[in-house]
Parts: sequence; C-alpha cells; structure tokens
Amino acid sequence: MAKAVKIKKKTEEGLHDFLKSLLDKEIIKGVFILKKMDKTGAVSYSLITDPEEFKKAVPLYPYMPVNAGKALANFTLLGKAEQPIAAILRPCEIRAFVELVKRTQGDFENFLIISLTCGGVLTLKTISEPDQDKLISQYWESVKKAEVFEHTREACQFCEHFLPLNADITVAAVGKKDLDEECLLFLNTPKGEKFAQEASGSSVSEEIETEKVQQLKKKREELKEKYVQQTETGETGMKSLVNVFAPCLGCHGCSHVCPICYCTLCEFDSKTLQYNADGLSSDLKRKGGLKVPSGNLLFHLGRMTHMAVSCISCGMCSDVCPVNIPVATVFSKAGKSLQKVFDYFPGKDAEEPVPGGTYKEEEFAEIGEQ
Repeated sequence: MAKAVKIKKKTEEGLHDFLKSLLDKEIIKGVFILKKMDKTGAVSYSLITDPEEFKKAVPLYPYMPVNAGKALANFTLLGKAEQPIAAILRPCEIRAFVELVKRTQGDFENFLIISLTCGGVLTLKTISEPDQDKLISQYWESVKKAEVFEHTREACQFCEHFLPLNADITVAAVGKKDLDEECLLFLNTPKGEKFAQEASGSSVSEEIETEKVQQLKKKREELKEKYVQQTETGETGMKSLVNVFAPCLGCHGCSHVCPICYCTLCEFDSKTLQYNADGLSSDLKRKGGLKVPSGNLLFHLGRMTHMAVSCISCGMCSDVCPVNIPVATVFSKAGKSLQKVFDYFPGKDAEEPVPGGTYKEEEFAEIGEQ
C-alpha cells in the first residue's frame, strides 16, 4: 500500500485545482503543462507562470505534441531552474528527461515531477478529426476499463512501462472506474508529500499496481509480440531492414522529434552525407540503378547505433512518419535487445551511467576467450 491523497472531484479537475492552488500561493513559480492553443483541439507544452493563463491548461489531455522530456531539457540546458516548478509528464517523457540529464542536456533540480498511470496518447492525426471530442471520451472509457484503445500510438499499445518512475506524485488513471468522481494522487517521495499538503483532500493508503494494471500490462506484452511479428519481412539481417525502411523519404522527421537525438549539428543533416555527384557514374555502372534520396538505410542504422540503448519507446518517430514506417516498433525491438545485453533500463536511475560512455572489463568476456 502507498500513501495517497483523495480529492472528491473529477480526476483532471482535482489535479488542475491542486496545481492552481500551488501557483496562486506562490509555492511554485510555474507549471510546465499541456495547454490548449485554440478551438481546434491543438495543444502545446507551455511553461505557465500566470494563474489566469493556467485556465487553459489541460494536464491529462491524451496527446503528445512533442516529447516533454526533450522540451523540459531545453528549459534547463544552460542551468537548473532557479525556483520550484511543477512539471506534468507521462512515464516515457520522464525517462527521456532522465536520459538527457545523464548527458548533461538538462537538470532535475527544483522540479516537482507529476505523472500518471498512463493509458497512452492518441495519434497526432486525430487532432484534426471532426469527432475529436467523441474520440477523447472513448479513450477515457478505455482507460477506466484498463483496455488498449485502438487510436493510441502503436508504441503506446505495446508499452509495458506505463507506471512512472522518478515521479514525485502519480495520478491514478488506468483501471480507475471513478475517474469522473475523484482524483487519487499517490505520494512517491518526501517532496511529493510536502507539496501535497496543499491538496484539498483526505489522506489514504491505496495500491497503485492493481489487478487491472497487471491485466493491462499482460495485454500489452502480448500486443508487443504481435506488432514485432508484423514488422518481420520473412528476411533476416540487412535484407529485412532494407525491406522495412524501403519507403523512407529521407525527411529525417523521426530524428528531429526523438528525445534522445539531441545533437545540434547532426552528421546526417550535413552536406557531408549528401550524394556525391562524382560517384554517380561508377555507382550506376556497378548497381544498374540508384535510389534517390540515397543513404536512408545508413541513416536509420546510424540512429540505432547512437540511441537504441536509451530508446524509451515514446512513439514520436512513428507518429510523424509521412509514409507510416513502424520506426518505433523496429527501434523498440532493437533497443530491448541491446538494453538486455547491457542490463540497462533507460530512464530508471539518474545516477546510472549510460553504457555507451562506460567500459566494464567483464562485458563480452566470452569474445576474448575464443
């Protein structure tokens, strides 16, 4: 059983009021949160300091316009937050932020991290759907029942890690039938307990990993196997990758939205890797034809090499792909294999070194013995 606060209001309303109270009393100086931009349903992560502006905030809106871990890192790239700020992030976004902090791309200090037991996010294309409100209503009904909603990102549908790590406060959502009646906030850290003193609710003890949560985890594990099998082409190794990434247009959108791809100057976006006109004749003679643009497979292999060990499977890459390549599924598969080799789970521990930057003598000892 875990410490919690129960607020007798709808879940999102209770969280909204709690955050606004912290902001009104100047216990925090700002809130990093999703905010509605207009009547179309478009949202954006925003850093809000004005209580009046906070009225537009939608803390649990089921969209991820960018990975908030990457956005939050941008705020602290040049130094820590000087005053307390509350940040509402989904579990994969927290893990992305942790990985970026490890790479000195951000700073955790002075953040109150709030997350939720996550039902996933809707695909970005549904923002423009005329029946968006109906879709969101259906989404929340599936969350209450701990079901996998078909209009969420593929990566969300097979995500097994929807209970947040490193969150000070966790909002109960998955499998909670009374979302429209009460808001349950789990207090995971002393910091969470301290700030929750301002919540207008009663102290209780509840179980965060309920039977419903365990059932959803099992469903998602089964779906992961299904989606991985669907990406198989009947080939193995390089031939399989060629087939999967054949439709790639070379837009590099997947790397631009990836929270782990943080380089300001990327080799793959430089003139260095553009096709060399001097080699056209010899390559045409050797191959009999050239794919334009070239180097797309090298791009994806390069990305895997750089970030697969820290891939947190947020699904941003697949969501923005204009030709619907299951990038997130492929990278999740590659990432899981590599993470298993190094016994490394990305975003779990801010103090644990990234494998790519460390060397352990016992690693791959069997190779030297042969």
